[in-house]
Amino acid sequence: MDLGLKGKTALITGASKGIGRGVAEALAAEGCHVRLVSRSLDLLETAVAEITRDHGVTATAHAADLSDSGAIDGLLAGDLPDILVNNAGAIPGGDIESITEEIWRNAWELKVFGYINMSRAFYAAMRKRGHGVICNVTGLAADKPDFGYVAGTTGNAGLNAMTRALGGHGLEDGVRVFGVSPGPTQTERLIGLLKTRAKAEGNEDNWQSLMGGMPMGRAATVPEVADVIAFLCSPKASYVSGTILTVDGGMGSRGGSFSR
Repeated sequence: MDLGLKGKTALITGASKGIGRGVAEALAAEGCHVRLVSRSLDLLETAVAEITRDHGVTATAHAADLSDSGAIDGLLAGDLPDILVNNAGAIPGGDIESITEEIWRNAWELKVFGYINMSRAFYAAMRKRGHGVICNVTGLAADKPDFGYVAGTTGNAGLNAMTRALGGHGLEDGVRVFGVSPGPTQTERLIGLLKTRAKAEGNEDNWQSLMGGMPMGRAATVPEVADVIAFLCSPKASYVSGTILTVDGGMGSRGGSFSR
């Protein structure tokens, strides 16, 4: 299926690896030019070289720390992208006593306020231009409150609420805003966490067995999440706004919890 993305441009945050890198690959495969944002310039440069080689689109690297709202001005400079995918940030686990105010604030500066500030700036610019798409990648913990992941549960729930609020009005301004909420996904971060847990239990090589309770006995692959995001960012999903699509294999409808 041709998604109608050829020649469009997308800016993806947290794009040096994981879901963000996967989204960049999925969009580039459709002929979309991509601007990759992350704090890791070396990883970005590798991603840019590989995407340019594999897909023949224009790819550029933008090293920026989005916990600093001043970095957004540089991303707004130049041509405004057709699509913004907010994906940067990972909130650490911990309960209400173990997550200190400093840890909580530092984590939210990047993921929560990073998304908010990027959405504020790009929504305004897209509204003025008359069209645009904003996708916020949140996480399953928003809908599955988790005592052991209280900062992430609260942050993702707030981002989902903001996304629905913006997207509920967005089509009036020509700007679609929606969210994608992945369940556990086989990123470097998740695999590292599982290997650490397996090692603590006696054998690091058994890390895959720790996914046994997930749908199909595994976490989602990055392409399984990224391809959904690419479709929703495309004109094929032109009436999708103000909603959150969960990509979790049904895990959110089961008991227990697993945080992103």
